[in-house]
Amino acid sequence: MLSFISHSPAETEEFAASAVAPKLRKGDVLAFRGGLGAGKTTFTRGLARGLGSDDEVSSPTFALVHEYACDPPLYHFDMYRITGFDDLYSTGFFDYLGNGVLAIEWSENIEGALPDGAITVTLTPDGESRTITLEGGPF
Repeated sequence: MLSFISHSPAETEEFAASAVAPKLRKGDVLAFRGGLGAGKTTFTRGLARGLGSDDEVSSPTFALVHEYACDPPLYHFDMYRITGFDDLYSTGFFDYLGNGVLAIEWSENIEGALPDGAITVTLTPDGESRTITLEGGPF
């Protein structure tokens, strides 16, 4: 397990870029836990930078998935509106597994479809700071 207390979006992004991204490998799945504004997209922005992407990272709320060119590729999912297997299937989620790193916001909505070995990333805001905890994989 790895824990970090972030005091700003910049610290969250830097933690993801320098402490998390270098340990990730093709096929890793990060299952985010945390409410609105917890820092999931900010964390993903750091992952993308740490994996070598200079693409602009934004929440995939309406697109459902954003792809970032890096090595390995990063696939950023938002499962907020996913309510069942048919919805999940329509995102192409299963086609992405194993082809890069998956960062999944609102992963609680697809709990039963997450692969064994998924890395849980919990972001818990507390005023101006947030605790980030990673469990699974190399953490």
